[in-house]
Amino acid sequence: MAVLRMTRRRPTSLRTSVEDVAASKRAPQTPQTQSAAFRLAFADDEFMTSEDTRGVRFQLEYLKPEFRLRERGINSTVVLFGGARIPAPGQPAWAAKNETQKRNLEAASRYYDEARRFAQLASFTSKAQGFTDYVVVTGGGPGVMEAGNRGAADVGAPSIGLNIVLPHEQAPNLYVTPELSFNFHYFATRKIHFLMRAKAVAVFPGGFGTLDEFFETLTLIQTGRMDRVPLLLFGAEFWSKVINFEALAEAGTIAPDDPKLFNIVDTAEEGWDIVRQFYNLPEIDEVLRGD
Repeated sequence: MAVLRMTRRRPTSLRTSVEDVAASKRAPQTPQTQSAAFRLAFADDEFMTSEDTRGVRFQLEYLKPEFRLRERGINSTVVLFGGARIPAPGQPAWAAKNETQKRNLEAASRYYDEARRFAQLASFTSKAQGFTDYVVVTGGGPGVMEAGNRGAADVGAPSIGLNIVLPHEQAPNLYVTPELSFNFHYFATRKIHFLMRAKAVAVFPGGFGTLDEFFETLTLIQTGRMDRVPLLLFGAEFWSKVINFEALAEAGTIAPDDPKLFNIVDTAEEGWDIVRQFYNLPEIDEVLRGD
């Protein structure tokens, strides 16, 4: 209760919702007070999770992270998307279903290193700006997501994790800043928080979820629904096999210049240099000299 009072934007002489929830629990035990109808609407789990209040839940999932990020003064982010199944170097390919997948996932661990390094570079810049801009954000899970949060932690920077409840529970990785570790029910509101502060988006090899996140970002930029930001695809070999962008352009289903909306890179330094030049940021050695 003390924390909630501390974060109030203005004092009030009115009773708070927290106080009334506590008072309702102390009400005499009668058939009336035990009825679901008597529960305060916002403290009634059955009502709040009903089909009729879906719109309210959308709003709450937007507001909760928004309030907390605003309280931390976080103005902009660097987003890392990528596969949960990619292991850290030297770690087993836990998701492999056969020898081919095992071999390929273990080889893909180099992307874990590049994601970690890219997050370090972003976080050095964020640190120089008081952790208000270029704050690393990931999906909060394992694989590339863990690498991103880990890279931020390497340089003492906070980082954000936007987890989502899945049938096989995705626990937050241990490198996410605990106060910035969020959990979502709706993919839609989670995507909003990924992109609404994004100054750059880095996409590493991944599966359906990563492809969905990449194409969502690309579509928003292509249609002018989102400002142009550096959109980086890490791994030329991977992406050249997975998506034939030239075939789309030849078919006429995208414009010939649409592939120029993103850059394909292989190293963290190459990727961050594109971001740095886009925003006219100082080179990392200059940032470190001023630290």
